Parts: sequence; C-alpha cells; structure tokens
Amino acid sequence: MKSAFRFVLLALVLVIVAMVSGLTAMRLAIHGQEVAVPPLVGLTPAEAERTVANLGLQMSIERQYYSPQIPEGRIMSQLPLPGTKVRRGWQVRAAQSLGPTRVAIPDVTGQSEHAAELNIRRRGLDIASMAEVEAAGIPADQVLAQNPPANAAHLVAPKISLLVTTGVAPQDFVMPNFVGQPLGSVNRTLQDAGFRLGNVSVAAPAPVAVGEEASAASPSTVPAPAVAQAPAPSQAAPAQATPASVIVSQWPAAGQKVVAGAAVSFEVR
Repeated sequence: MKSAFRFVLLALVLVIVAMVSGLTAMRLAIHGQEVAVPPLVGLTPAEAERTVANLGLQMSIERQYYSPQIPEGRIMSQLPLPGTKVRRGWQVRAAQSLGPTRVAIPDVTGQSEHAAELNIRRRGLDIASMAEVEAAGIPADQVLAQNPPANAAHLVAPKISLLVTTGVAPQDFVMPNFVGQPLGSVNRTLQDAGFRLGNVSVAAPAPVAVGEEASAASPSTVPAPAVAQAPAPSQAAPAQATPASVIVSQWPAAGQKVVAGAAVSFEVR
C-alpha cells in the first residue's frame, strides 16, 4: 500500500517538474527572440542600418523634415522609441533631417495649377496634397490658397498643399412646353432664363386635295371663259418667321433636361 502511494506521489512530482521545465523553456524561447530598439537619432542612415542589422532588425526612412538642431542627412526621429522591446525582424521607421530651412516658400496663389507646380518644384519643394473647390466668379484651374503661406517661417516639411478652383457645374432645367405660343414672347422668356434662341424654321403649308378644291365651287356656277394670265413663278418666296408666328414644334422637346445657356430651336407657322 505504501509502495503504491509512493509511486503515485513520485509520478505527480515528475509531472509538475516537466510542466515547469516546459513553461520555462517556452518563455526563454519567446523572450530570447526579443531585442531592445537602439537609439538612432544623430546617426547617418548607413550607421543606423548597421546598428539595427546587428540586432536582427530592419530600418526604413519614410520622411524628411527640416530641423535646426539635427544636421542634414542624419536621423532626427524614430519609431519605436529607443528601449522598446520588439521581436527580431521588426522594422524601425525613421525620419531624416534636411537641416535648417534654406528655401523661401513662393506665393503661387492666383497661378494656374501647372504654373504653381513648376514654381514649387523649381525650388526643390514638393506638393503634399491638392484639393479642389467650386468658386463662383473665379476662373477654373486657379490656386485659391496654399499651406504653408508664402515666406512662412519655421518650415517643417518641404511640401506645400494647394487649393485649386474648378469650373462651376451648369445648372440643370426641365424644358417647358412652348407649342402653341407666339415666337416673340417665347424668345423673351428664353433670354430672361439664360437660354439662346436656336434655329427657327417655317412649317410648309398643308397641300389641298383637288377634290376638295372642286367641291368648294358652287355646282350652279358656270365656268368663266378662260382669260390669258401671266405665267406663275416657278417657286414662291419662302415664308419668314415673325414674332407673331405660332410654335408648332420644339427641340429639345418638353420635359427633357437642359443646361443653362443651351439653344432651343423651333418650327413655326
């Protein structure tokens, strides 16, 4: 009985020892792959890359900023911060110093987008972002504002953001029905609404059937003797539209969407 109890107790102790050993080995394996991020500020990119490579880390320079304290070409900031525990293979992101500001910010407001971009890049600067806005009364493709402003002091990044105007979208209208109205009043309505009068054509008169013309004469009427007449002209002069002419059709048709300034054509009679 005592032998069995000793055997069970010994087995339990061995299991506990095995679990503790496994946990310890796992913890050492995990933390053995961690390293502390070294300080990189003030180093050259080549020195910083060698420093992190010796610890199994990687480095990338993602930004460039002006700095009156850090010499040009040296690392001025890093992420993660020095002393942070990271796993091997982690990438350290850094920003490089451009040294003190040596360029004046040009005033590009009022210039076209293309001219402003040339002016900015000629000074060794770059465009950070460009936004567009509709501005009534201001021509399209014109720089309305910039950030930083012209001749700004304490410049941080060598980039300028621009706000450029775009053309105002024309307003949509629904074409009304002008059929049956006199041309003169419709023309005034179009001009007041900002539209233009397009082509105006006169509809040809409807032909009269021979039978209808004969039936119009009284049956008791005796035909008059033929009288010599001058030959009719081969083609009658075309009719002209007048303000009193009545509209019989229009284009665009009633109900269609049109923009301000569009031309409207009519056929009148």
